[in-house]
Amino acid sequence: MQARLAMYARLIRLDKPIGTLLLLWPTLWALFLAARGWPSFDILFIFCLGTFLMRSAGCAVNDYADRDFDRYVLRTQNRPVTSGEVSKNEALLIASVLALGSFLLIQPLNALTKQLSVFAVFIAAIYPFTKRFFSLPQAVLGVAFGFGIPMAYAAIQNQIPLEAWILFLGNIFWAIAYDTAYAMVDREDDIRLGLKTSAITFGQYDVTAIALSYAILLITQLWAAYLSQLHFSFYVGWIMAVFCSIYYLKLIATRTRENCFLAFRQNNWLGACLFFGIYFGLMLK
Repeated sequence: MQARLAMYARLIRLDKPIGTLLLLWPTLWALFLAARGWPSFDILFIFCLGTFLMRSAGCAVNDYADRDFDRYVLRTQNRPVTSGEVSKNEALLIASVLALGSFLLIQPLNALTKQLSVFAVFIAAIYPFTKRFFSLPQAVLGVAFGFGIPMAYAAIQNQIPLEAWILFLGNIFWAIAYDTAYAMVDREDDIRLGLKTSAITFGQYDVTAIALSYAILLITQLWAAYLSQLHFSFYVGWIMAVFCSIYYLKLIATRTRENCFLAFRQNNWLGACLFFGIYFGLMLK
């Protein structure tokens, strides 16, 4: 049993929290902006735990979807499903249980939040399959990873104002930026396997596309801060995020697997900088 649990932990990437953090930061931006400060503890708890459950479910679905490809990629050939340690039915069962747990979590929330959650689960489920036919699956990931934003506003305000959609748009481009860097790690393997990613689609303009994506994220953050009338201290976090993006672009410009993967993993700090900018911008206004 202990060995099985260890395999399930690997399946849901319990040892690799970066995905959960990249999903969590946009949700926290929205929760605090929607509440104009600290959200209630119960809503904060529901969204934080729900973020972990949905990311874990997404990993299980991703491994199920990619089981016939992962074995041919050095970085992923030891994942539990493609290696046979966890069956494809087990992966689907675990994903279903985690998604159900996430849905049960939001039952105390209003009807609008529950309606949005159905669409969020649908996007999370189809994302792993989009790399077979869509040239920009990273945009779909951005929608999936950003859906906590409109849900947070719905839960707190029972509406989705303009600033929520601005944050949502920015998050889509943030996901395009960091996941294109991630896709650059496996670009040669993906080309060989006939898969589609933004790293392949952008080609020689990959670094330029990532830079533009970061720029759009940062502009949307300024727009949301203006609409929320945040204190000037917000710009401290925002400027730190600018420096983070410049550092990541320098890493990505080398186009080496190691640096591109490092840039992807370090994006957590950009999300954190923007969150702390929002937090102090709200607390000091």
